[in-house]
Amino acid sequence: MAPPDKLWVLIAAFNEGEMIGRVVTDVRRLYPRVLVVDDCSSDNTAIEALAAGAIVLRHPINLGQGASLQTGLRYAVANGAEHIVTFDADGQHRVDDIAVLSAKERETGADIVLGSRFLGTTENIPPLRRATLRMAILFTRMTSGISLSDSHNGLRLLTRHAAERIRIRQNRMAHASEIIDQITILGLSVAEAPVTIMYTEYSLRKGQRIGNAVNVLADLFVARLKK
Repeated sequence: MAPPDKLWVLIAAFNEGEMIGRVVTDVRRLYPRVLVVDDCSSDNTAIEALAAGAIVLRHPINLGQGASLQTGLRYAVANGAEHIVTFDADGQHRVDDIAVLSAKERETGADIVLGSRFLGTTENIPPLRRATLRMAILFTRMTSGISLSDSHNGLRLLTRHAAERIRIRQNRMAHASEIIDQITILGLSVAEAPVTIMYTEYSLRKGQRIGNAVNVLADLFVARLKK
């Protein structure tokens, strides 16, 4: 496992308010290098993240989660990161699962380790959300040729080798499938690790609604047409 100062945790945030402070504080108990990319929030997200000890970058205009992750990857690599873990801002991930991803990377030597809620555990997942995720998995298998058990999980580990090569161009939520496409195109190796996703009233309100899943499919369809 990379030393604590070489493993960075990257969080893309938009209007997370006090939640981002709690998430950063929780992560920094074990991993001090936390980078928050504030995607032009209109609330106190940047202030809360700074107060909790994160490095904070801020977009001057709202660009979307994919763009925020690309900004963060470039910054972390430029500042010496050897491993970068992407971690959602809404409290649905467990800090302990970062060690699970790291262990899988050491075991397999994979360039990217993707967290899987379907190999692990989901808490309070709405049935319609589960069905939509299954559809996304099938779509990803058909279009990328990679067989995964979970294709839209925001908890993932990238080695420096992978982070230097990945270029996220889908600014909105379809970046998850774009990353999988690039795994194939760039010849990167990939593994999955079991993780827990905790669906709460807050996370469902922020980013897990069925409408967002429909937007993902729309983004992916448009991206395919542009190829």
